[in-house]
Amino acid sequence: MHVVLPMEEIEDFLKGLRRERPGLRIAFTNGCFDILHRGHVAYLEKARELADILVLGLNSDDSVRRLKGAPRPYIHQEDRSFILSRLE
Repeated sequence: MHVVLPMEEIEDFLKGLRRERPGLRIAFTNGCFDILHRGHVAYLEKARELADILVLGLNSDDSVRRLKGAPRPYIHQEDRSFILSRLE
């Protein structure tokens, strides 16, 4: 299942999943994922192995700019979100 949610909705969504599936293992990670590469994919595959559900936080464009400097991000937040949501 791939779901893209705003940060404000994640807690309620996960609470609902936990009610439906007691014992559900949930892992969290985050990143910029500005230029998705092999290392990102390997990292996400390993993170996914740790739990039933992987919650992936995506840094906003402003956050990427602060962390990486101008002219980053090269790929806008909406596009990064779209690409990540298509990974298995």
